[in-house]
Order: sequence, then C-alpha cells, then structure tokens
Amino acid sequence: MQQIVGVEAAGQQFIAITDPSSQLQQIAINDRFYQTFLGLPCIGGRYSVLSNFGMVPAALMGVDIARFLRLTEEMVHSCAPSVPAEDNPGVVLGTILGVLANQGYDKVTLTTSPGIASLGAWLEQLLAESTGKIGKGIIPIDQEALSTPEKYGRDRLFIYLRLESAPNLAQDAAIALLEQSGFPVVRIAVATPEHLGQEFFRWEIATAVAGAILEINPFDQPDVEASKLATKQLMLDYEKTRILSTAEPITTQLEIQIYSAPHDKDAFAKAAIENSLTSYLRSHLNRLKPGDYFALLAYIEMNPVYYECLQAIRHAIRDAKQVATCLGFGPRFLHSTGQVYKGGPNTGVFLQITNEPENDLDIPGQNYSFGVVKAAQAQGDFQVLAERNRRLLRLHLSQNTQADLELLQTAVRIALI
Repeated sequence: MQQIVGVEAAGQQFIAITDPSSQLQQIAINDRFYQTFLGLPCIGGRYSVLSNFGMVPAALMGVDIARFLRLTEEMVHSCAPSVPAEDNPGVVLGTILGVLANQGYDKVTLTTSPGIASLGAWLEQLLAESTGKIGKGIIPIDQEALSTPEKYGRDRLFIYLRLESAPNLAQDAAIALLEQSGFPVVRIAVATPEHLGQEFFRWEIATAVAGAILEINPFDQPDVEASKLATKQLMLDYEKTRILSTAEPITTQLEIQIYSAPHDKDAFAKAAIENSLTSYLRSHLNRLKPGDYFALLAYIEMNPVYYECLQAIRHAIRDAKQVATCLGFGPRFLHSTGQVYKGGPNTGVFLQITNEPENDLDIPGQNYSFGVVKAAQAQGDFQVLAERNRRLLRLHLSQNTQADLELLQTAVRIALI
C-alpha cells in the first residue's frame, strides 16, 4: 500500500477494530489509520457480536445498524431480569439446553434456513467455548445435513432456526419427521435477517443460563489457552533451531503419513499387522460407541472442493455409526469447538488432517512462513488433545491434497463396511 499511495497516505486506507491498549491499536496510532474502533474490555470475545466487533463490520456491509439495534432491543427487554423465567426467551432456551445436556442430550444439532446458514458458525463458538470445560459441555453440531431418524443416536437435541421470510420446505419436513420420531426439537422463528440481533442476545443469555445449570463458568476458556501455550513453545523452538518438532509417523500409506498419540499405540496394534490406510481408519472408527461424537480437524485450505469431500466423510460416518459429527477447519476452530474438544467430556474421536503447504508465503518481518505457523498450531492442538487422553489419529497429506482426500474418502467408506 505504501508503494501505491505513499508512506504518509497508506495508513488512511485502513481502520482497526481492537481492544484498548492492544498492539494493533498502537500500530493504528503510529501509522495514522483512518479510524480505530475500540471494544469494551468487559465483554468476552464470543459475546461481543453486538459491540463494535460485530456492528462495525455490519455497517461496512450496508446493514442499517440503527434499525438492527432497535429490533434487537425488543429481545433485550424480553430477557430482562424482571421478566418471569417462564416468559423469558433466553432463560427458557438456556434451561432446555442445560437440563437436556445433563440428561445426555448434549449434541445440539443446529439447523438453520439457507438464508441464515452462517449463524451456525457463531452459535458453534458460543456454545462450545462457553460450556466445554471440566469434563462437561454441550457439543454443537453445525452444517451436518439432516437425515432420517434411524441415522441418529438418542443424544441429540435439534434446534431449528427457521427464517420465516425464506423457509426451506425440505428442512421443515425433515424436522417434523424427527419430532414425530421422539427426538427433542426446539423451533425458533426468525422473521428476517434483520432480526438476527435478537438471536444474538437470546443465545448469549441462554448460554450463560445453561452454564449455570451445568455448574461451569461460561466466561472463560482455559483449554484454548493450553493450545496457545503449546503452539508458542513450538514456535520459540523453531526460531532457535529452524526445525518444527514433530513425532515420527507410525507408517506411510499412499503418500499419507499416519500419526497416533503416544497413549494410543495399543489401539492400532491390529491395524499395524495389515498396515494399510483402511486398517488404521477401521481401528480408529471402531472406537466410536453410542453417545460419542466424531470430529474432523482439518488444517487444510477451506475451499468448496475440500469442504464437500470432508462433508461426505462425516456423513458416511454419521450414517454408519449413528453418532454426531463435527467438521472444523484449523486454526479457525481452535477458538470455538477446540475448547470443548479438550475441556469437555471425553466422548470425542478425532481425525486431524494436515498437509504439505500448497502455496506457502513468508510472513513479512518474521523468519518463518504462514505454513510453519499453521503446522505449529496443528501440532500444538494434537499435543494438548493427546495430553487429555483423547482418541486421536492424524493423517498428513501430500501437496496433492485433493487426490489424497479422494483416497481418504474411499478408505473411510471401505473401513465402515
């Protein structure tokens, strides 16, 4: 930018949205950014959507913020402390979430109308990072396609956020069938996308209430910090040695390197005899039992081709094992489901997927690349999951990621037979 408009004018092309006294605020001051919007330190990150962190980007997108907040205020009043619990939308939803989670319905399956589909990603972080700790937690299931009742275990709570201005009739029918089959279903009507602020507030109150029922603190994230510390140490070691510390793969199949956690070696003894990608996947997936969930931790590019392939894998496992499934792209998911994976109940079976960087870039001003940072985050994540005795397998793909994912998809389907 300095080369295009000059050093003096470059900063005027930027705005910053950050916390007071942050490093970014100092950069904004030094480089004379056009504007800096500060958040409120008393609001935790995942609860900050109605502050500058959410509202400034919304304004830049063209949202009528004044109208948006006026509509949101209706929910604020409805959830006020003076409103009786049975009439308070946030308290009612939070009570359902907390009570049912304590009864074993801890896989909250989020179904959103196509017009508000991205809401699920926000809810995923809010629920997982707020409730997943000290061995407890609500496991949010986002973007898992609806299926027929026999594909689900009896640990599911379905929440249907229906956009009234643009409903999806197929979703209506699938939810109705699940409800008729005895699954607990919560329906929430969202009038228009402008009313999403009401859902932000309802769900923030509900999450706090659910946390109280689960007897956890919904405002901290201790296990996210554990991953940060592990990654930081790996990066410090890399800067000294120029080598990113990693274990040796237990085998390499079809150019895919396979890694297991130290405590998991015995779990793959039978697979080692056959020594194939399919045998390791079969041993890993056979560890799933009723009440468990399966999570794909994909430290690869988040693009439509890879996404569809991983979606096909999760749905094949869901259908064969009748367990809830999650899909997260790293390092993005570390600040959402990453908390519940490490701090929540030990009911997850994890498949981490990494790859050789396809298009790596150096980080300006640093002596390492984005690929090194991403690899350190994946390794730190794996390390902390292993320390928590999670059931874990890592597959490291080659630079031909698409072909390797297609191989993996085939191997999973065979392993499930």
